[in-house]
Amino acid sequence: MKRKPSFAVIGAGKVGSALGLLLKERGYRPVGVASRSMSSAQKLAEQLETRAFHQPAAAARAAELVFITTTDREIGPTASLIARQGGCYSGQIVVHTSGALASNIMEPVRQQGAWAVSVHPLQSFANVAGARENLPGSCFALEGDEQALPAAQELVKDLQGQYFVIKAEDKPLYHAAAVVASNYLVSLIHLSSSIYQELGLSEKQSLDALFPLIQGTLNNIARVGTTAALTGPVARGDGATLLRHMQALKGMDWRTQQAYSRLGLYTVKVAMENGSITANEGAALSNIFMEVDQIEQKGNHCRLPANETGRTADSHVNRLRLSHGHIGRCFRYRRHPGGGLPR
Repeated sequence: MKRKPSFAVIGAGKVGSALGLLLKERGYRPVGVASRSMSSAQKLAEQLETRAFHQPAAAARAAELVFITTTDREIGPTASLIARQGGCYSGQIVVHTSGALASNIMEPVRQQGAWAVSVHPLQSFANVAGARENLPGSCFALEGDEQALPAAQELVKDLQGQYFVIKAEDKPLYHAAAVVASNYLVSLIHLSSSIYQELGLSEKQSLDALFPLIQGTLNNIARVGTTAALTGPVARGDGATLLRHMQALKGMDWRTQQAYSRLGLYTVKVAMENGSITANEGAALSNIFMEVDQIEQKGNHCRLPANETGRTADSHVNRLRLSHGHIGRCFRYRRHPGGGLPR
């Protein structure tokens, strides 16, 4: 049986802790832990039966695989510190788990002969226990040095996961899709729940009512795909129902109205893709959803209510009053004498 590589964890948070514990269970050999909080490093080191280090470079030096599982803003500085203090060497593989950043954020370790790769799990982690439970079987996006990809692929295989490889320049789009599927799903369910709470239901009652519908929709998507799973008034071309929705939502927060109308516009696109409505029907439904924009957004303005901007309605001479009491600022740019916009 092939020997699993040794590893160090730099950043003993949810992902780093869960990853370290899972890899130890699968035969990888922990050799060190470092973290901004020494108590966190010691806690994870005890669980992994290895040493806690004050300096990341000291933890990384003895490892064949180094996992930088810090916050995104700390990945670059941590990689630089490890490289500067002699914590990496030729043939070593340094991994970060950020979805937003490419492996080139760790360029300093490459300059010392190590290989850099990002291994991002398409998964959401609320705590260490949840991360340990959710990581196995997840899908991972891999990006980085070709020499490091086989080890990354083996890592995913050991976690019973799936993977795909992307280019560094595709990281922002990749992460945007993940944000929509995870973070904005939370916001979408919050939106739906908040509308039910307007009817007098509690948050718990709202969620209890919605979860069977949400689960059923996810099951349909898994079974037949997104376009074929679409149901409801947009898919039926039922403009009368949508008009009633838009009228009822006028009494709610402007964000709720905007979210409903923008999601409706996108849903028209989905319905046209699956052929349930014609192009003319799609145009008619789009006009219903764009009514909010036509009334409330005459240009590219910041549409926060005055009480949320920190100003009174009269506090700025360059303002535009929009419907429902919103104040939008018109941003004007002065051209410099030499031409162009100010920097």
